[in-house]
Amino acid sequence: MNEAIIENPTVKQAPKRGYIQPKKLQELWFHTGTVCNLRCSFCLEGSKPGDYRLNAITLEEVKPFMQESLQLGTEQFSFTGGEPFVIPDMVSILDYALDLNPCLVLTNATEPLLNRLHQVAELADKKYPLAFRVSLDFPDPGKHDAERGKGNFDLSLKTMSELHRLGFKVSIARQSATGEDVDAVNRDYVPYFEKAGLPADTHIVVFPEFDVPNAHPDVPYITESCMTTYKTEAQRDGFMCSFSKMVVKKGGRMRVYACTLVDDDEAYDQGGSLAEAMGARVMMKHHRCFTCFANGASCSEL
Repeated sequence: MNEAIIENPTVKQAPKRGYIQPKKLQELWFHTGTVCNLRCSFCLEGSKPGDYRLNAITLEEVKPFMQESLQLGTEQFSFTGGEPFVIPDMVSILDYALDLNPCLVLTNATEPLLNRLHQVAELADKKYPLAFRVSLDFPDPGKHDAERGKGNFDLSLKTMSELHRLGFKVSIARQSATGEDVDAVNRDYVPYFEKAGLPADTHIVVFPEFDVPNAHPDVPYITESCMTTYKTEAQRDGFMCSFSKMVVKKGGRMRVYACTLVDDDEAYDQGGSLAEAMGARVMMKHHRCFTCFANGASCSEL
């Protein structure tokens, strides 16, 4: 397949680039900002302490987008960072959002969340359910802690255990290696899950290599023909950019981006409202677009 889709974009009259035309807004993501308590070299967002590439959001800033999304049929709000529980308004944002839709929060489940667990516990009785996806990079505490800090593998498991005890659904996200046996690696997590009192079948989201923000790896050029030859209409509808958007705060302004993985490219800024963004094509030119195209990667659990 790769030979068929690699076309030289520099030649005269290059083939038309492939795209996704959004059809619905099933899931609305919010980026809480790139400030994080950890400093991981592989972070998809380049997040770290004191990083303000993307600004922290507030409750008053997200309310209009949540209300607009309800008119467009949104079924879930999801939050990523940075570390969401670093920002002051995170619990109040969830308190508001959980009266409108189910919510998912991506977190490293270390001190920022553990320190606010007493506040999070009060969200268990809200109208809609709250779920957490925890970054647990490898089924190996030493390998995980080499990037995230000594003891953080066990701390994240402890936090997951407490969340499960409180009645919240938990899943994990992990990194993958080229040529790995996905099922075998996933099974290696089971003893850790069971030791923490988590279900053995705790859901695992496996991510391929996406590279860091502002990276420019050489990837194949995706044409319109690629999108129709190698992807069915149903598969194209399964791309995140077909059914979701992400709201970010950049330079003090709230903006809507095509998906959770392309906020480092201004070409994917699709406007200041969800209605405006839903009318825009998503061109498949970002290197992470190719990763999604080739591997079927998705940040969504819907």
